[in-house]
Amino acid sequence: MALLDTSSEDLVQQATPPTGDVIVVEDLWRTYDMGSEQQVQALRGISMRIKHNEYVAIMGPSGSGKSTLMNLIGCLDTPSRGKYWLNDQLVSELDDDQLARIRNKEIGFVFQTFNLLARATALHNVELPLIYNGTPAAARIERAKESLTNVGLESRMYHKPNELSGGQRQRVAVARALVNRPSIILADEPTGNLDSKTGIEIMALFDTLHAGGNTIVLVTHEPDIAEYAHRVVHIRDGEIFSDEPSKRFR
Repeated sequence: MALLDTSSEDLVQQATPPTGDVIVVEDLWRTYDMGSEQQVQALRGISMRIKHNEYVAIMGPSGSGKSTLMNLIGCLDTPSRGKYWLNDQLVSELDDDQLARIRNKEIGFVFQTFNLLARATALHNVELPLIYNGTPAAARIERAKESLTNVGLESRMYHKPNELSGGQRQRVAVARALVNRPSIILADEPTGNLDSKTGIEIMALFDTLHAGGNTIVLVTHEPDIAEYAHRVVHIRDGEIFSDEPSKRFR
């Protein structure tokens, strides 16, 4: 019995992440079965760490694995092999319901296509994550208003998406990402549907959020957008090709 107890303790120690960073991935693989005994290795043993209040860009061409890595970091998918800790919790071994709770609590998503409800006001769109986690109505309205104010949209709270510019819609999406006060903001091509001037405004907003203490992971294929981050991780053929400070911070 003593041997079994010792073995269990060793397993717990092995499952403990080596640091207290917000994101730790170790030897992460993702394999997709394509039928007819064919497999695609989208990720091939990726290991990386992201500290609290880091601003990291993940870059790579189409098919490089960056979207797969984003889905794993965002708890939208699970790895075929390897381990992923988010805030010291081993999320790579959680089931779908547990992952959904982690997503709602720990991760704020900003997508290229905004993903707003067309018939809902900006305020209601920002409220949605709080509705899902059961926050009482008065508290969630107050927090949604605060979040919209923080992105400069206090005067547009009751406008619907078709009454807002592209940049304003993306600001609503950012406000929604912030409303749960998540551990990380995960932004997937956040300027992809915006003109260059509006894109610069949105990236300036991310600079402000980072300066305020947010951890930001930015997924992009655009080098000029990646340079807003402090660190750039290049993915190629499912592996990390380079991981270094951006040119602005060398």
